[in-house]
Amino acid sequence: MVALLTSAYLGPVRYYEKLAGFDSVIIERNENYVKQTYRNRCRISSANGVLDLSIPIKKDADKCPTKDIRIAYTENWQQMHWRAIESAYSSSPFFEYYRDDFEPFYKRHSEFLLDFNEELRQLVCSLIGLEPKVSMTDAYMSEIKAEMVDFRESFSPKKNVEEKMTPYYQVFSQKFGFLPDLSIIDLLFNMGPESILVLKK
Repeated sequence: MVALLTSAYLGPVRYYEKLAGFDSVIIERNENYVKQTYRNRCRISSANGVLDLSIPIKKDADKCPTKDIRIAYTENWQQMHWRAIESAYSSSPFFEYYRDDFEPFYKRHSEFLLDFNEELRQLVCSLIGLEPKVSMTDAYMSEIKAEMVDFRESFSPKKNVEEKMTPYYQVFSQKFGFLPDLSIIDLLFNMGPESILVLKK
């Protein structure tokens, strides 16, 4: 079976469950870009609860294919994101182990959102030990073949997660309980090498 996904900025845990659970994955890069989605935002757990981190994009996003979306650097979002990640996960079991892998992404400029997301996805997969067979669309996938499962509308920060997730240790769980479907870095920084076991459950 083949999973059809959108691009995602440090996508949620359920997104990576699809990368772990399907024979191959196709990432849609020719759709019209959709604002306020995981394409340019991720959710982490902070001392004050769930925190959304959004990558600003240049203003010409209306009816622009995702592959052509450029990142805006009019504000220092990289420094803000990295400080938030450090603050949220500095006391997690594996943050110090992985920090040097992630920090460079918040110091250099990438022109296109899709490229930035894809480089992060490849890093996360390598750290977790996932080897998904991933390809990109050549044109918008309007017809879904029998062997495909379309997840392009399945992940949204605006939707409550209805399917049950396997709980795992989280730094602030005593304060907030288990928070489902946060960014994959929440799982990675808290569970380290055991992340793959959570994804495959």
